[in-house]
Amino acid sequence: MGPEVTSRQIGAGATAPALLLRNLSKTFGGAHALKSVDLTVGGGEVHGLLGQNGSGKSTLIKILSGYHEPEPGARIEVFGRAMPATRGPGEFRRFGLAFVHQHLGLVPSLSVLENLRIGEFATETRWAINWRRERQRALHTFEKFELDIDPDAIVADLPQVTRALLAIVRAMDDIEHNQDEHGGQGLLVLDEPTPFLPRVGVEQLFALVRRVVKRGASVIFVTHDVDEVMEITDCATVLRDGAVAGTLVTRDAHRDEFVERIVGSRVVPFHMPQRDVESRPADIVVEGLSGGTLRDVSIKLHHGEVLGLTGLIGTGFDEVLALLFGARPAAAGTLTIGAQAYAVDGMTPAAAIRAGVAYLPADRLGESGIGGLSVTDNGTLTILDEFVRGGLLNRSAMAARTRAMGEAYEVRPNVPSLTLDSLSGGNQQKVLLYKWLQKKPVLLLLDEPTQGVDVGARQKLLMAIGEAAKAGTSVVVASTDYEQLEQICDRVLIFARGEIISELHVAEITKDRIAEQCYRSMTLTGQSARRYNHLQ
Repeated sequence: MGPEVTSRQIGAGATAPALLLRNLSKTFGGAHALKSVDLTVGGGEVHGLLGQNGSGKSTLIKILSGYHEPEPGARIEVFGRAMPATRGPGEFRRFGLAFVHQHLGLVPSLSVLENLRIGEFATETRWAINWRRERQRALHTFEKFELDIDPDAIVADLPQVTRALLAIVRAMDDIEHNQDEHGGQGLLVLDEPTPFLPRVGVEQLFALVRRVVKRGASVIFVTHDVDEVMEITDCATVLRDGAVAGTLVTRDAHRDEFVERIVGSRVVPFHMPQRDVESRPADIVVEGLSGGTLRDVSIKLHHGEVLGLTGLIGTGFDEVLALLFGARPAAAGTLTIGAQAYAVDGMTPAAAIRAGVAYLPADRLGESGIGGLSVTDNGTLTILDEFVRGGLLNRSAMAARTRAMGEAYEVRPNVPSLTLDSLSGGNQQKVLLYKWLQKKPVLLLLDEPTQGVDVGARQKLLMAIGEAAKAGTSVVVASTDYEQLEQICDRVLIFARGEIISELHVAEITKDRIAEQCYRSMTLTGQSARRYNHLQ
């Protein structure tokens, strides 16, 4: 086991730790969200905070921001200064704290510059804004962090990774702007910043985090992803059931140690057994698919096969699913299921569902589910006709079906009347995957199916996908999670410049091999893709 870290060891040599928490507790309706949590973050340190959904991470962060008040007896110090338990909105800024949450807090319709300065504009009294000067100041800010971002760009037009970088720079600029109040030291809290980023975007974000620390700040990095913790943090604290399950020095710890502390027991990763699916009929065929980045893509999918699609950002692999489902317009292409051919350029989601196609987008609450509706409504949305009795919906039967699903999929809490957005990300995904699996689709399209879920929920989701494939559903998984592709795929197709440029078969599929092929794709030409399609 990796050595436990004591509070005296963390940040050794610093005059005061960046953050000192003692006896932090919080209850909601008698349920303990946090139980006497002690946490120390050293100066100039990237400190990971991880745990399963419901472990207490979000409650801890909300206490730090002043959204929740801890139970009496808690002690909070930031750079040696005691922070009162009760604080007004935004008062954390006086102590050098800044927060970047998963949904970033940006206004998409405003420009980069307006988003960067929105806090100042809202709190300072100015007769007029010198936009030319503000633009130069913004450029200087981006230059400090070695970023090339256009201050005049509209945030809605930016890639997701650029939005995340903007939110981090804004937080750091806020710390520096208020440094007279807190002595120039800063603590940046990144709350799940990576779930919606491709691997190349995660690398860009990590590079920025390292530059932030180099400028003298400390960072709390909240995540579900153990691999990210191993890569970016100095130390990491695991919460389980509201209590500290351990704090480890990252460089001396093994990945499995973190996983065991998160779950409370040893986790055996799910792996699809090696199968000879290519000897089965290729009963689903995509021919000449074009649209967006894609150009004349053809794919054969065997009965019950799990096919992975991947590549670097912008290569088009993630566009295949939406085009096939009719969620985005295709320019050309044919989808053949069995003996029936469908023109993809005329496909609609309703027509795709009638053909036996199901699609789970990556954006859970934006495109996959309806956050304000109940778990029951979301879980039975695709099979409502089964519950119609005398022209009315049998809601008790719907709730009973949903409750049974919750038991089978370990949805927690298993309360069908709760709204979907009240569940954690992993539990939301279980409900949304079940919504489609109960229809027993012929073709299941999954976009980043385990993105932003904890290690326990991840295995449950992969097992469910594997069971669907064994039952005869053909599955296409578009993902930048190479480990996930290694666990469940029979084949993996690598994309570059909107075309398929290589294929890995089951014996070749490892996360290292996938990564090698993806980065090698940058040197390949369209001739490689044409050669692949010719061999098909």
